[in-house]
Amino acid sequence: MEHGIHPTKSRVAAISIFASAGMAIAKFVVGIAIGSLALISEALHSSVDVVATIVTWLVVRFSDRPADEEHHYGHGKLESVSALGIIAMLYVLAGGILVESFSRLRNGTPPPILSAIPFIVLVLDIAVNLWRARALHRAAHETKSQALEADAVHFASDVLGSLAVMAGLALSGFGFWWGDAVAAATVAVVIAALGMRLARSTVETLTDRAPEGVAAQAAAAIRAVPGVVSVERLRVRMVGATHFIDAIVQVPRTYPIDRVDEIKHKAQGAVSDALDDADLTFTAVPVALNNESVRERIMVIARNSGLAVHHVTVHDLGDKLTVSIDLEVDGEMALTAAHDIAHALERNIRDEFGENVEVDTHIEPLEPELPLGTDAAPERVETIRAALTQLAATGAIQDIHNVRVRDTDAGEIVNFHCRAAPSMSVIKVHEGVDEIERALRRAFPTVKRVISHAEPPKV
Repeated sequence: MEHGIHPTKSRVAAISIFASAGMAIAKFVVGIAIGSLALISEALHSSVDVVATIVTWLVVRFSDRPADEEHHYGHGKLESVSALGIIAMLYVLAGGILVESFSRLRNGTPPPILSAIPFIVLVLDIAVNLWRARALHRAAHETKSQALEADAVHFASDVLGSLAVMAGLALSGFGFWWGDAVAAATVAVVIAALGMRLARSTVETLTDRAPEGVAAQAAAAIRAVPGVVSVERLRVRMVGATHFIDAIVQVPRTYPIDRVDEIKHKAQGAVSDALDDADLTFTAVPVALNNESVRERIMVIARNSGLAVHHVTVHDLGDKLTVSIDLEVDGEMALTAAHDIAHALERNIRDEFGENVEVDTHIEPLEPELPLGTDAAPERVETIRAALTQLAATGAIQDIHNVRVRDTDAGEIVNFHCRAAPSMSVIKVHEGVDEIERALRRAFPTVKRVISHAEPPKV
């Protein structure tokens, strides 16, 4: 089997070919033998079904192929095109039967020769068509195949047509010579009515009409994803069995890109769970939320300007805000250029919060992305460890351990772990280790940076 072909579609369509051919031959032979236009009409209808099921079988072998460079939405609409072709054949057949039926009614024809054989054939035909219509309808529902749904409509019409033929033959048997012609005309009307029903759904698909209720289901599934603010716009189209969904979704502007990407993948999973087969195009629109903090809004301003900031401190003095920011720029940049960047950042912050806001920007060199460094000598590590232990001896920070010292072009980098009482607040712990870090840098001017990691005591 070729890649992408749904086995249910191909198997059911192939079975339909043999069933249609067998019943068409049986009805045609008996119809000719007894001279029944109604039975011959049913045979011709079944012959159209043979052609239709062959077309269906061929189409489903292509419609499930994945998208390629020329067909970005896959090949599913081949099923809709084939369904239109089948509908056209049905209407040609219905028109021919009606013309012949009216001709016989106008001119008068002898009734068909009655026996048990045509009734046996028709009962068998009804049983076979009921089984096939049910199997095809179930397969069409499972695979959302319009080609299989068209075949199911065919066989449903065959059942109604067979009942009409039986009624016409019975009328002829009771002496009503026109019964067979009326039955044939009834078969034509049934074919036309069922073809109209199929045509409506096929044309809706070809014109990209959104399936009933699907847009609401998809929107509800996306809104249920944590982090989604709202669905701004959503469009749905069907191509074969696949729902192609374009959604413009609002997300908080404070979220980083990787968080937005995670929301996108969760939305795809949610829509697929709701609709079985869905392809979601997710466009994220960042929006400001009412509960954004001042600090978050400042970080967004800096990020939108492509600037690296940290240590954003905000104080509310009642009648105005004061903002302090550490701005990182290239260490080799001239002060004039760096000052212009800082001034532009401060201008953007005032535009956001008002002219009365007080902004101070501390400019510092940007840390190199991957500074070269080597481990310090063991003697140097021991000296730093002893100094840290002595500095922590009288405070709340205890058990200095895992001390590491690295030599870099910018100076020494010191990392260490320490412990503090589990009941201490983060603020108190930070104040304690910060005091140790400052004291170490004063004692060892070559130390550029100290990074500490506080832990609760071992249990």
